[in-house]
Amino acid sequence: MTVSFELLYDSQKTKARLGRVTTAHGVVETPVFMPVGTQATVKTLTPHELNELDAEIILSNTYHLYLRPGHKLIEEAGGLHSFMSWDKPILTDSGGFQVFSLADLKDIKEEGVTFRSHIDGSKHFFTPEKAMEVQMSLGSDIAMAFDICAPYPCSYEHALEASDRTTRWAQRCIDYHNHPYQSIFGIVQGSMFPDLRKKSVSEITSFDFPGFGIGGLSVGEPKEIMYDMLDHTIDEMPKDKPRYLMGVGSPDCLLEGVKRGVDMFDCVLPTRIARNGTVMTSVGKVVVRNALYAKDWEKLDPNCNCYTCSNYSRAYIRHLLKANETLGIRLTSIHNLHFLINLMKDIRKAIKEERLENMIKNFYESYENGNKTGI
Repeated sequence: MTVSFELLYDSQKTKARLGRVTTAHGVVETPVFMPVGTQATVKTLTPHELNELDAEIILSNTYHLYLRPGHKLIEEAGGLHSFMSWDKPILTDSGGFQVFSLADLKDIKEEGVTFRSHIDGSKHFFTPEKAMEVQMSLGSDIAMAFDICAPYPCSYEHALEASDRTTRWAQRCIDYHNHPYQSIFGIVQGSMFPDLRKKSVSEITSFDFPGFGIGGLSVGEPKEIMYDMLDHTIDEMPKDKPRYLMGVGSPDCLLEGVKRGVDMFDCVLPTRIARNGTVMTSVGKVVVRNALYAKDWEKLDPNCNCYTCSNYSRAYIRHLLKANETLGIRLTSIHNLHFLINLMKDIRKAIKEERLENMIKNFYESYENGNKTGI
């Protein structure tokens, strides 16, 4: 079977929606946050723990898995689900963002991109066809079309060239792709130019992909610009297909994105900041590594019942982090992912009850005020 989407509820007060994405490996309720397992693992956590957190779908990365251990090895293992022992849906991004942001000595031509690995400097050539080949070997449920993500800031001419090439490459991805259950999502580009956003939406949605990524945002621009570009983009997108805002995962951006009609999100943020000792809580961010918490016997979040908060104090977690014990990172990662996954559950409930705007207002009052007071 291929991926399908059912729109379950369309809010009367905002552009928020409730939906259901059905894949060969299960159903995903939207709006949803996807934990990132870049290299076939969500850092420090087991698939069992992700199941305990109610993660519905995870993301893995084509670029990284192509370089190491190699897509053919993963194919021999039976695909990514078997390789990493995860039986729920997986989305793989195309590797385009990583090629343009991580790799060295890039040479971009119409045929594809020549680059050198950030790992060992080896030379590689990636094309839309190659991106599809790798993702078919990985066997993810959702593959992303190979695109060009223009940097921020960039000129109008640069953004236009990247957007037009993304459209041409989308057709090549469709022409090459052949997988029994995997579906491709197209990616809208256009940088920070409203007319290019609308142009890209018109072109990419003409291919009738089962879903669409919104790329080229959260690449360094102020959040106000990102929200403005989202407004210009989503208003032009079909209502009967899922909309995926790529690379976004802070609580405020999730709320603002959902309010504007986004269905799917992913980001490395919760596990990345967890490794630095920062946790998201209902009363603001807590940098638990700080000396302030050396004798703090309270849990990370007074309103949280995750495994971490149910068993350990801030003081203990701080000790683990200062001692470079892996358990400390595991506990902060568990908490942060629990926080975002449960935030999305609360968002879905608020949409259904038509109180999303009030939820956002209350969230900003508690979360942002907590940040200001240094809780």
